[in-house]
Amino acid sequence: MSIVKWSPLKEIEEMRKEMDRLFEEFLSPIRRKRAATTEGVISPDIDIFEKGNEVVIQVEIPGVEKEDIDLTITDDRLIIKGEVKKPEGISDDDYVLNERSFGPFSRTISLPMDVDKASVKANLKNGILEIVILRKEQARPKEIKIQLE
Repeated sequence: MSIVKWSPLKEIEEMRKEMDRLFEEFLSPIRRKRAATTEGVISPDIDIFEKGNEVVIQVEIPGVEKEDIDLTITDDRLIIKGEVKKPEGISDDDYVLNERSFGPFSRTISLPMDVDKASVKANLKNGILEIVILRKEQARPKEIKIQLE
């Protein structure tokens, strides 16, 4: 076994070459494929806001049909399940670039205790699922005018 002098510059040069290779590989026009997804990897973006006496939940799920969505309320949770389906007639080998994810998804949202779970309404329009839940009557803020004397 021979002793070789260690050079930090050589290590840095090798790291630079490896980074160059990775960037070339990433930016090259050859086929790039996304790794196969597993259940739970797709996580739709969600906005939750209040509008008057309503709690509004908006879920971004472009390309999902309403038949592929399952909404369930249990205790204090809203469970949103669905599936982003692959386009028909396109095989994995046909892709030159595949950045979209396909497969099942699931999101669970904790609901405030003061919502009326029986009042839930949902609507899907332009890839946005909107879920509206009314607040319970006793939970709504009441405004009482006080007269000053």
